[in-house]
Amino acid sequence: MAGILFIISAPSGSGKSTLVRELRKQVVGIDFSVSWTTRPPRGSEQNGLEYTFTTREEFERMIAAGVFLEHAEVFGHYYGTARKSLEEARLAGHDLMLDIDVQGAAKVRAKMPEAVSIFVMPPNPRVLRHRLFNRMRADAMQSGVKVDKEELRRRLGEATKEIENYREYGYILVNDMLDRAVAQLEAIVLAERYYRNGEAIAYNSRRVLEVAAACLQRNSQERLKPVLEAFRIMGSTGQQQLNFEEDSDEEDSDSDEENSDDD
Repeated sequence: MAGILFIISAPSGSGKSTLVRELRKQVVGIDFSVSWTTRPPRGSEQNGLEYTFTTREEFERMIAAGVFLEHAEVFGHYYGTARKSLEEARLAGHDLMLDIDVQGAAKVRAKMPEAVSIFVMPPNPRVLRHRLFNRMRADAMQSGVKVDKEELRRRLGEATKEIENYREYGYILVNDMLDRAVAQLEAIVLAERYYRNGEAIAYNSRRVLEVAAACLQRNSQERLKPVLEAFRIMGSTGQQQLNFEEDSDEEDSDSDEENSDDD
């Protein structure tokens, strides 16, 4: 049975890594492609688990050797997907999930238009800022430095630009409630298996198909309207300048979002 290629993208801090991790606890037969990167590990990240970490020089050698299905430079670091991940999943008869940025996703879609593409959105700018700040604060504490506010603003600005790309994806998730977003992601995977491979859905099949259909971009405009308005992405004119205001108690807050440490 041919495996399905799933692409999942999101702005930094949107929680997609948590979504994928929870999905793989509940759905069998789906492999996760461990991306290569030149950025340093964060927190408890382990080489070969969340990412395969390497040097810039070695990554560029791998680019020249044609090792990557796609690669891109994001925030000054290379990220790439090795071709062998796709081949290994195919040989095992498994689906494959690629966790890649919008640049990489565009390259993969051009080469493999049959791929299922999923975009994860944060519910509003305040939540995105809080999640990203908490993650950057954890990284900074590990290094014994303070959060670079200029870097935070730059990443928030880039996140808004990335959200504009939602139109290029087949499915859209809004990660405001983790359990609901995980259920929606699971429904998408099961529905695609049903339609493409005729794989039976073990329980609540009608409801699963309804949930997946509701996440299709073409069916999501009303649901996305408040999110797009919050990020000031309206109509076909694209992004307007968005001011991410700091929360006055952000530095002192000890509360953490459940998926604030995610890419």
